[in-house]
Amino acid sequence: MASITTSDGVEIFFKDWGSGRPLVFHHGWPLSSDDWDAQLLFFHARGYRVVAHDRRGHGRSAQVPDGHDMDHYADDVAAVVEHLDLHDAVHIGHSTGGGEVVRYLARHGTARAAKAVLIGAVPPLMLKTDTNPGGLPLEVFNDFRDQLAASRAGFYNAVPIPFYGWNRDGATIDDGIRGNWWRQGMIGSALAHYQGIKAFSETDFTDDLKAIDIPVLLMHGEDDQIVPIDDSARIGIKLLRHGTLKTYPGFPHGMATVHADVINADLLAFIES
Repeated sequence: MASITTSDGVEIFFKDWGSGRPLVFHHGWPLSSDDWDAQLLFFHARGYRVVAHDRRGHGRSAQVPDGHDMDHYADDVAAVVEHLDLHDAVHIGHSTGGGEVVRYLARHGTARAAKAVLIGAVPPLMLKTDTNPGGLPLEVFNDFRDQLAASRAGFYNAVPIPFYGWNRDGATIDDGIRGNWWRQGMIGSALAHYQGIKAFSETDFTDDLKAIDIPVLLMHGEDDQIVPIDDSARIGIKLLRHGTLKTYPGFPHGMATVHADVINADLLAFIES
């Protein structure tokens, strides 16, 4: 398996397919680079170089006991980008991965990047605070932690239902997608996932968004039950210098999987614009 070792000694697994313009994919919590299968195959077939890594503590990367915060996540991305010597890259992040993209670009600069895409992404801030009254209460994330600690396997069997909108009238559960979500979660580290909840829910990306000087496309499902659109993309678009917001009526948080045909076409249009 392809991997690098970061400056703080963490082994990071990555996929690197093709030789065209690089597209770098950043997965959500608590998943792995496998969550991008529909995109990696689509863009590789169209001549792009597709790169996707497993975040530290997730998937096939090392299950280290520390560094489960956005700064370390961003530094790990920088290590992969520099190791592969990527230039003119488009960074595409889903959910927590969207936060990772934003922190990477703000922390390490955009010299190697051309564009970015945030899909159902957590920025600018998920947690309800005095300055973010539309956010989710801390109790929501404490409940995530409690359920994970009590029965991670049971929790990860339940999360895909709202994640993919299968609790809506007329929806049909796809057992294959549900099982793949569970599989990806369970091969990661319980500790990394537990600590990662704080990273994706309490990190304030307001200044990061303001610092980004390349074009950014925000793609968000209007029926996203995991990262509600009104307190994420609809605020984030106002903070970006060169941002475009595209919303999808009725689409859920996991729209890149269950509506891959639509999302892939729109990604391709933005990348080639």
